[in-house]
Amino acid sequence: EARLAPIGSREDDPPPIDEGLQEWCEAEEQLTPGTSWARLEALVGAPERLGRVAADLLEHWDRRLEVLDGKAMIVCMSRRICVDLHDQITRLRPSWLGADDAEGAIKVVMTGSSADPAAFAPHVRSSARQRDIERRFKDPSDPLRVVIVRDMWLTGFDVPCAHTLYVDKPMRGHGLLQAIARVNRRFGDKPGGLIVDYFGLADRLRDALRSGGDGLPAPGVPVEAARRALQEGVEVVRDLFHGFDHSGSFGPLAADRLAAIAGGVDHICALDPGDPEGGQRRYLEAMAAVHRAAGMALHLEGARPLRDEVGYFQAVRWALLEVMPMGPGRSAPGLDAAVRQVLSGAVGSGGVVDVLGAAGIGRTDSGLGSEEFLETVTASTLPHLQVEVLKKLLVDEIKAQGGRNVVVARRFSERLRGTLLGYRRRSLTATQVLCELVELARELRDAPGRGEALALSGDELAFYDALAQPGDAKAALGDAALAALARELPETIRGSLTIDWMHREAVRADMRRKVKRLLRKHGYQAEEREQAAALVIEQAERVCRDWPVDVRGRRP
Repeated sequence: EARLAPIGSREDDPPPIDEGLQEWCEAEEQLTPGTSWARLEALVGAPERLGRVAADLLEHWDRRLEVLDGKAMIVCMSRRICVDLHDQITRLRPSWLGADDAEGAIKVVMTGSSADPAAFAPHVRSSARQRDIERRFKDPSDPLRVVIVRDMWLTGFDVPCAHTLYVDKPMRGHGLLQAIARVNRRFGDKPGGLIVDYFGLADRLRDALRSGGDGLPAPGVPVEAARRALQEGVEVVRDLFHGFDHSGSFGPLAADRLAAIAGGVDHICALDPGDPEGGQRRYLEAMAAVHRAAGMALHLEGARPLRDEVGYFQAVRWALLEVMPMGPGRSAPGLDAAVRQVLSGAVGSGGVVDVLGAAGIGRTDSGLGSEEFLETVTASTLPHLQVEVLKKLLVDEIKAQGGRNVVVARRFSERLRGTLLGYRRRSLTATQVLCELVELARELRDAPGRGEALALSGDELAFYDALAQPGDAKAALGDAALAALARELPETIRGSLTIDWMHREAVRADMRRKVKRLLRKHGYQAEEREQAAALVIEQAERVCRDWPVDVRGRRP
């Protein structure tokens, strides 16, 4: 992004910087230390020009932070300019100035010598103090947001959360490529690094970014191309919201904005009658393009009219990911900053909970354990959102219980899959599938409590379920006999366990023999012993990994 600052102090007709400096940058020898460099440095570092650069840079950075939280680097031509620009910026933004290295939002990072002017002293640090500044800058949550450098940190220095590089220095070729690489590291949802050019480096930047051969994509794009991509992406998403009135998202009331987000999620979930999840996939794919382009171009003047609308689309995406089983949708704090543009502080630390609250759905942190929550789900007027919330909670709970109980995980997974299949085929209405999911949620919630009546611990109940699963074993032996067998099984299994038993077939075969011998002893039917033994071994893999190991390598 080119933001050329005029050179000189004439207010009536200031020559543009690309014309004023081009004559100094034509020949390579003029970019070497000497008289020409000194004259160029004096022009670039003129107080009037630096004042304009500082004001423009602050305005630009504020708009960037509205779109994408992160950090920035400023590259200046000399150490004097670094110090002077720092002073200009802190004069306009006094709150950025820190009393010591542990405070402040902006720092100069440079070397020093005994011959330096007194003004340089606050910015010249020992190696240990520089490492402290480095740690602060690399920490995404630290208030240090901007560093000013001349040559330091332009090679071999990675700060993934940095996304904007302001360049006000003549650079070219490998040096320029090294500099811009400081902001292209992957981090959360960051779509890429933005290079802001105050020096007229467009031709040199194009040369540095030129692809290595025919057919290879260029690693850089002009911000105007990103703005056009943003406009096109927004139009695609608008089409997905056809027929849904989300004007409440732009109103003054936080409740209306939250209700519009909840309604938007419900609309997207109902987008494709033949495949409820298809609409979600289409929306997330469309929003991926919008999100990338917004991170690069939403701060531009030509894109600012789209800001609130993009913010609403982002908020729906954020809430949708929260209620989908693939969630959670929240990534690193602040990267979905467009959400804040719509919610304007209405959503607190439990953001999606408030959105669900606007839909009449209770707090999800109590999960399936709360009957009150299940009742609020059935009472909501947004059926498709209700189904997605319950589906996510059921998947999470099945995964949690399945970590200890193979049979419960399979049984409830099959029932959930069958119910959702009827929903996708439209053989069940949203209301009918909601009732089935609520009943499934109650059974899954109560499943661990079945062991109390049989005096079984959680692990023993898991073995009991494995023994009761094959054929009519439960009817043949009865609850009491199966419970006694389930209590005895852990001791039998412990006798065969070693640290690496899951990777040694000989040990597993010995364990299967002992299990089948115990099943025969308790009268377990011969034709079902093989299946039961296999289930018991699989169950042992879930629960036995947490059992302690003695010094001889066996499980005590």
